[in-house]
Amino acid sequence: MAKGFSFKQFHVNDHGCGMPVSTDGVLLGAWADLSRKGLIVDIGTGSGLLALMAAQRTHTQGNLITAVEIDPAAAEAALQNFQHSPWPDALSLTQQDIRQWAKTQEQGTVTSVICNPPYFNSGEQANCQARATARHTDSLPHIELLEALRFLLADDGIASLILPTYEGEQLLQQAEQTGLYCQRRCDVRTSASKPVSRLLIALTPVQTATRHEQLVIHEHGHYSAAFTALTRDFYLKM
Repeated sequence: MAKGFSFKQFHVNDHGCGMPVSTDGVLLGAWADLSRKGLIVDIGTGSGLLALMAAQRTHTQGNLITAVEIDPAAAEAALQNFQHSPWPDALSLTQQDIRQWAKTQEQGTVTSVICNPPYFNSGEQANCQARATARHTDSLPHIELLEALRFLLADDGIASLILPTYEGEQLLQQAEQTGLYCQRRCDVRTSASKPVSRLLIALTPVQTATRHEQLVIHEHGHYSAAFTALTRDFYLKM
């Protein structure tokens, strides 16, 4: 398992995955609200990073985590990563389109969803089909993702996502059309002088006031104290 990316408690081999390990994924996996005991679903798991982070964070609660991935190569990589992790019994994988998988589930039974969704709506498609599937909304339009989330989430469930700023704002507008509301959002900047580049978003079926947060990743040429505190349980050199 030499290839890939090593974290404090697990290793991710992302060879052949359309979307490799990234800061976006680590941010989401650390920020997501996983406090409710029950079923956690990682939509579009890719290499399995988010599911593994969820397992590390919640294994003492006895949570079960289901990772859903449509791409065969990514699904195989994730499965291998799960089997080599400290929590193989907590993690399961299904190779399926989330829209089809949702139809096989009982409505309102998922307590937490984590998802780093495709976000490019237009422009040149990636040459690699796996990368195109991971990055472009042709494979999973956001409105259809939101409809699946609304069906799956329990009344007190929370879906946590990360998107570029523009696409995140668009998704927030679409969310209310499907009966989902923003409970919490975090505007992420790479440095204090830069514009917001990412939105971390928490959606719930219950209408509620939005808690608005800010996060700056770099300060004075180093990781900020806030970013370090958020991710220190995962990154080796934090």
